Amino acid sequence: MTDVTNGVLRTLFHSDQGGHEQVVLCQDRASGLKAVIAIHSTALGPALGGTRFYPYANEEEAVADALNLARGMSYKNAMAGLDHGGGKAVIIGDPERDKSERLLLAYGRFVASLGGRYVTACDVGTYVADMDVVARECRWTTGRSPENGGAGDSSVLTAFGVYQGMRAAAQHQWGDPSLRGRRVGIAGVGKVGHHLVRHLRDEGAEVVITDVREEAVRRILDQHPEGVTAVADTDALIRVEGLDVYAPCALGGALGDDSVPVLTAKVVCGAANNQLAHPGVEKDLADRGILYAPDYVVNAGGVIQVADELHGFDFDRCRAKAAKIFDTTLAIFARAKEDGIPPAAAADRIAEQRMAEARSAH
Repeated sequence: MTDVTNGVLRTLFHSDQGGHEQVVLCQDRASGLKAVIAIHSTALGPALGGTRFYPYANEEEAVADALNLARGMSYKNAMAGLDHGGGKAVIIGDPERDKSERLLLAYGRFVASLGGRYVTACDVGTYVADMDVVARECRWTTGRSPENGGAGDSSVLTAFGVYQGMRAAAQHQWGDPSLRGRRVGIAGVGKVGHHLVRHLRDEGAEVVITDVREEAVRRILDQHPEGVTAVADTDALIRVEGLDVYAPCALGGALGDDSVPVLTAKVVCGAANNQLAHPGVEKDLADRGILYAPDYVVNAGGVIQVADELHGFDFDRCRAKAAKIFDTTLAIFARAKEDGIPPAAAADRIAEQRMAEARSAH
């Protein structure tokens, strides 16, 4: 057994980051499907989480990502007040090159084989149209198109929730929830980020953006000819003078040993999952006086939307639930101050308490 495989198994069975109930390795050679489905917890209900389609460097990296993301979904769903546990799936491959109807149908059969223990949805590299295909083989699929009984694009409410979390952070840090006149840096203006720009501009915030895709930046600058500027990359963005808020909205690991010491913003609040590169980063942020709004709390708007789809989707009902992210985020900051711990640790405590109560009630 390789050291890497051993490392994954050690994580799963022996570490605090593990404790997952089930991990399923899926392969369909005819379509080229290689996937990992990780179910972290079903204490609060069926595990709910998206499907990521990504060209991982190797299979071990894919398994590790699935484990990490699934665990994060348990906490996210608990903090969002949903009756769902946490799960996540990853499909190994380049979505531009490897995605096919045949592969997605094969994947749908694997999800269906779990009998409702895992409910899937969109994530990085998968879209509403893909979920429509998966749903042909699996009724435990959300994030479908309105034409197919779904709620459509969940990034709308994800951005709205992040915006509410940002307002709560402003309230806690500066005593006023308004972002008017604040300078907000957004790394990643794709599915979620471009909606977040609109909320911020509507309120009168100044926005600085960056994205690895030039066309994404161009689209934002065309839509918002005033009040938005672009910088070359994330390294430049985190060093922008006078930045009030930094919003990581691309892939995870945005906050680490290289970025935290040079970050000019006093608030971090973004849509990306797993923003903290490793344990201890939350303390580094607190030591610098930077307020961190826990990612899985503020980006829960999307999961609120897809969970609602299982009960007959109602956008207004979802938006009202997503608006509560403001109060939830404020409560986390208050708990952190009371317990003398970073906000990320406070959010974990609240989520773990809800899961523990559900387990003991079984």
